[in-house]
Amino acid sequence: MSSEEDSVENLSFSAKCNGNNGNNEQFRKQVEIQRLRNQAQALQKDIKEKLTDELDTLFEQFINDVEQYERLEEQNQNYVFKRSISTRCQTNLKDKYRKKNGELPDKVFLPRRSVLTELFEISHIKTIYHMFVAILIVFCLNTFVYDIVHEGRINLNFEMMQWALGKKSKVMELWVMMQLSTLVIVYPMFYYWANNRPVGPAKWIDYVVLSFYMAFMLAFLVLPVNYIMENALPPASTVIIACEQLRLIMKMHSFVRENIPRVLNFNNKKDDDSPSEEVMCPDFSKYLYFLFVPTLIYRDDYPRTKTIRWNYVVTNFGQVIGCLFFIYYIFMRFCVPYFHNFNQEHVTPELLVMTVFGCMLPGTLVLFIGFFAILHSWFNAFAEMLRFADRMFYKDWWNSTSFSNYYRTWNVVVHDWLYTYVYKDVCKVIGRGNKPAAMACVFIFSAIFHEYVLVLCFNFFYPVLLFMFGGAGFGFMFLTDKGVSRSWNVFLWVALFTGTGLLMCLYSMEWYARINCPVNTDNIFDKLIPRSWTCNFEAMENNLKSP
Repeated sequence: MSSEEDSVENLSFSAKCNGNNGNNEQFRKQVEIQRLRNQAQALQKDIKEKLTDELDTLFEQFINDVEQYERLEEQNQNYVFKRSISTRCQTNLKDKYRKKNGELPDKVFLPRRSVLTELFEISHIKTIYHMFVAILIVFCLNTFVYDIVHEGRINLNFEMMQWALGKKSKVMELWVMMQLSTLVIVYPMFYYWANNRPVGPAKWIDYVVLSFYMAFMLAFLVLPVNYIMENALPPASTVIIACEQLRLIMKMHSFVRENIPRVLNFNNKKDDDSPSEEVMCPDFSKYLYFLFVPTLIYRDDYPRTKTIRWNYVVTNFGQVIGCLFFIYYIFMRFCVPYFHNFNQEHVTPELLVMTVFGCMLPGTLVLFIGFFAILHSWFNAFAEMLRFADRMFYKDWWNSTSFSNYYRTWNVVVHDWLYTYVYKDVCKVIGRGNKPAAMACVFIFSAIFHEYVLVLCFNFFYPVLLFMFGGAGFGFMFLTDKGVSRSWNVFLWVALFTGTGLLMCLYSMEWYARINCPVNTDNIFDKLIPRSWTCNFEAMENNLKSP
C-alpha cells in the first residue's frame, strides 16, 4: 500500500472517530488536499531522484571530457595536420572497422604516442626504468671491480663488441648501394610505367615491367648475401645488413603495391570528362620520405608533428647506445663464460636442462632490452626527426592473455605489413572463411625470414627459431585463442621465458661448438648439420692437447 493511500485512510478514519458526519464537504476537501499534497511530495521525490541521476551523469561526462581533452592536448600539442590529411584521417577512422564489400579494413595512421612514452609519465613505471638503469650500472661496477681485483687496473675491453660490429666500411658500402638501387631503379621504373602504360587491359609493357621488377627484387635478395659471404662480415654487422635488406624489400613492395591500383584506375578514367586531382605516380619526395619513416605501409601523406624536439632525439639515441652496452654485458657475464669451453658435458641431458634454465633470465633480459632499443627508442628517434606523428610501433603486448594478441601487438610495424600484404591477399585468394590457412601462411612467411636473418648472422642453419616460431608458436596461438583469464598471461610469460632460454642456450652451444669442434665435412652439409650434435670430442681434445 502506498504512502498516499495510508495518509488518506488515516484522515478518513480520524474524521469518523470524531463524529464529523455533518461536515462531509469539509472532509472531502481535506481528503483531496491531502491527496494532492501526497502526490506533490511523490512528484518532488521522483524529480529529485531523476535530477540527481542526470546531474551525476552529466557531471561525470563533463569530467571525462575534460580529462580526455587534457590528455589529447598533451599528446597532440606538437601535432599539426594539413586539411587534406585531416579529412582523410577522419574518413579512414570512421571506416576503420567498417568492412566494405566484405573487405578487411586498412591501416589507419593517427597521431598518437608510444605506449611506454605515456607509461613513463607514471612515477611507478618510471621507477622500473630506473631499475634497469641501475642494473646496467651494477654490471659496469662488477666489471670494474673484477678488473681491479684480477689485473690491478680497469681494463675497458670491448674487443668482442668491436669484432661483432667490425668491417664498418664494408657495411656502409653495401648499405649505400642498397639505398641507391631503391632510389635510381625502383622509382624511375615505376614512374616510366605509370606514365607510358596504354589504356585498357594488360599489355606487353605490363609484363615486361613486372618481369624486370621481379628480377630486381631477386637480385636485391641474392647479391647482398653474396657480398656478406665474400667479405665474411661479423654477426652484428650481418644482422644490420640483413634487417636493412628486408626493410627495403618490404618498403619497395608496399610502394608498388599501393600505387598499382591508382595507375590502373587513372588509366581507366582517362576518357572521362570529369576533372580529377589524382596523379598517377607520387612525387619522388614522398617516396624518399617513405624510405626512412618508421612504417612499412606506404601513404602519400602521414600525420606530422609541428616541431622537432632534438633533445628527445638525443635521449632516444642515447638509450639505444645504453641498451647496446647492456646486451654486451649480459652476453659477457652469462653467455661467454658458460659456452666458450664447449665440451662433451654440455650435451648431457642434466647439464643441458640446467643450462637452459640458467639462460632464461639473461635471454628474457635481451628480449626486453632489444625491444626497448629498437621498437621504442630507435623508432621514436627517427619518427621525431622526420616529424612522423603515429608512434604506435607496438602495443601493450606484456598484458596479452593469448599468443594471437601477443603477435599482433609485439611489433605493430611488421604486423601491419604482414596483415596488409600477406594475410589480406591470401584471404582474397582462398576466401575469408579459411582464416587458419591465411594465418598459417603469415606464420610460415615470417618464420622463414626470421630464420633467414639468423642463418646469415651465424653462418649455419640451426632451425630452432623456425620450429619454435612456426610450430609451437603457431599452435599456442590456437591454444590460448579463447583465453580471457589473467592466468593465460602467466602461461604466456612462462612460454616466453622458456623459449628465450632455449634459443640462447642452443644457439650459443652451436656457435662455440663450431669454434671448438673439428670440421666433419668440408661441404654444404656442414652448414646444415648441427655440429653440437655430431662433434668428435676425442679429436677436439687431441687438438687442444697438441701444441
